[in-house]
Amino acid sequence: MSLLALINHLLNFAYPAVVVGWMVALLAPLVVKKARPHHSWLTQGGLNALACMLALFLGLLLFGRDGKMASYGAMVLACASSQALAARAWRG
Repeated sequence: MSLLALINHLLNFAYPAVVVGWMVALLAPLVVKKARPHHSWLTQGGLNALACMLALFLGLLLFGRDGKMASYGAMVLACASSQALAARAWRG
């Protein structure tokens, strides 16, 4: 595999995690009106994307291949949990 092919595979692996993480951080204030963000949307988006990538990587290790729906489901749960923790949702 060439270097460009490797970079292409890594970018395609991380792309769903980054998009979901940033979109959740951007759209969260529209869904939850009462919660005031304790971090900037850049920080929240980065934390969400990191949590999503970790979930996808664990799915890759567990299943041995990328693209399983269980991995994407875990990615969504990890992103929602990360967003709730970053917004301190338990304080109401």
